[in-house]
Amino acid sequence: LSGFIKGPFQRFLNAALRWRYLTIAVGISVLLVSMGYWIGGRIKFTFFPKVESDRMVCEVTLPPGTPYSKTLRVIERVERAASEAAREADKLRKDHSLPLIRYTYSILGSQIPMGHRSSTGPSPSGSHVGQVIVQLIGSEKRKELSTTKVSQIWRKKVGEIPEAESIRFYSELFSAGKAVSFDLTMRDELMLEQAVEDLKAELKKYPGVYDIEDSYIPGKEEIRLSLRPGAEGLGITLNDLARQVRAAFYGAEALRIQRGVDEVKVMVRYPEQERRRLESLLDMDIQTPDGRKIPFSEVAEMKKSRSYVTIIRRDRKRIVTVSADVDENIMNANELRHEITNTILPGLKSRYPDLKYTIAGEGKEQKESMADVLRGFLLALVLIYTLIAIPLRSFGQPVVIMSAIPFGIIGAIFGHVLMGMNLSIMSLFGVVGLSGVVVNDSLILFAEINRLRKTGLDTFNAILKGTAVRFRPVILTTLTTFAGLIPIITERSVQAKFLIPMALSLAFGVLFATVITLVLVPCGYQVMEDLSGIFRRRPEDIDTYEV
Repeated sequence: LSGFIKGPFQRFLNAALRWRYLTIAVGISVLLVSMGYWIGGRIKFTFFPKVESDRMVCEVTLPPGTPYSKTLRVIERVERAASEAAREADKLRKDHSLPLIRYTYSILGSQIPMGHRSSTGPSPSGSHVGQVIVQLIGSEKRKELSTTKVSQIWRKKVGEIPEAESIRFYSELFSAGKAVSFDLTMRDELMLEQAVEDLKAELKKYPGVYDIEDSYIPGKEEIRLSLRPGAEGLGITLNDLARQVRAAFYGAEALRIQRGVDEVKVMVRYPEQERRRLESLLDMDIQTPDGRKIPFSEVAEMKKSRSYVTIIRRDRKRIVTVSADVDENIMNANELRHEITNTILPGLKSRYPDLKYTIAGEGKEQKESMADVLRGFLLALVLIYTLIAIPLRSFGQPVVIMSAIPFGIIGAIFGHVLMGMNLSIMSLFGVVGLSGVVVNDSLILFAEINRLRKTGLDTFNAILKGTAVRFRPVILTTLTTFAGLIPIITERSVQAKFLIPMALSLAFGVLFATVITLVLVPCGYQVMEDLSGIFRRRPEDIDTYEV
């Protein structure tokens, strides 16, 4: 190593220092190309890494009012499809010593959130909802078969269920919400429903987009009653109308009979057969306050409609959320959100001028988290600069030392490319941590160069000698840091998958920043001295005057 330091490395550094402006220009060019590689979309950005669990979940929502018996039949169909999917997936395994499914259980009447909830309102409950949970064996016992692959087979086996309002499959351990989610609001509710359907139709055109749904679920059928204009002149109010219709179909209490310790209510109402006929409502008479009986059709109007299961409001305006999931192997959710925001939604806005929309779900979480990361990164840079400037007693040297931070980002980007992973919010957390690590090597390098300059050595030779002296500590620090992160990068357990993007940013960022520290940072030091020489006025250049 000593021969390499005193031979090829010092000759290369000598040339780089003599052509320091060209060297820095090349480094900046590499930085710009790397950032363009990311911004241009060659490497994708995913807000949160998809971490598979050993559990598959299917959530079924039928129209409100569906009886338990019908929902149970649908749930049993989904369970049979899970068994068929497991038998088909078993053919892809090499080791058949253990069955693929450990156990299966179903929930009827509610849906339990399991780390992956859409942003379409509260968890539903009632006779119309159900959930099937399938627990698979550990991923280490089926390395050639992912949970996502089994879930896809399960989805195909279930097929279309015409009577279902929505069917959702997921197998991720955690999710920040649906990959694509938008909140729409309008004053006209009928026009709002049309806009929602138009947006859903546009989403269906994109490949890799599935589980498209909205938060509007039609409720049970109901009959709405209203008074005719002449009813008020007869002294009939809407309350009188509702009370008499309720008494006819639900019953009015006539008397109470004591039977032992129990009290029995006696209700008077239409016979059961009459209560089942809509014509009975039209044929009934409404009694006025003075005792007259007026036909129902002369004082009231009847209109069939559907009630609302839930109504979601924001800022006193009703909103409907349209959401969908995205297969990252086919379509990037970040790019899809950008395209929808810039092309599809403005088109809807032109057709529905009163329409207003906001990003929800994962897109909203990403926007907020990115802002927090940026604020944290800027705060970290200010603190690093302050902590370096105080002991060095210089405003310029901390800037040169911290110039290695952007180049560490290059290593983080190419580390993800090398490992075939997308950038994510965890990768950016690693970049923020990287900013505090990459300055360590530059700091010890500057300390040695400053020490040599104090001994009387000129700047050029102090940089050459100081870099050669600190070459071994810098390399060892980098290699030990990189080696310490390799176990996390190569780990395949569920617990480590959250940390892999962060470890990639740190490991490859430190590795690439070392090259920058040993070449570009010394050139930056020399450029700083060149600039100081330009602005520093020598004593003999100053005219003196006697006063």
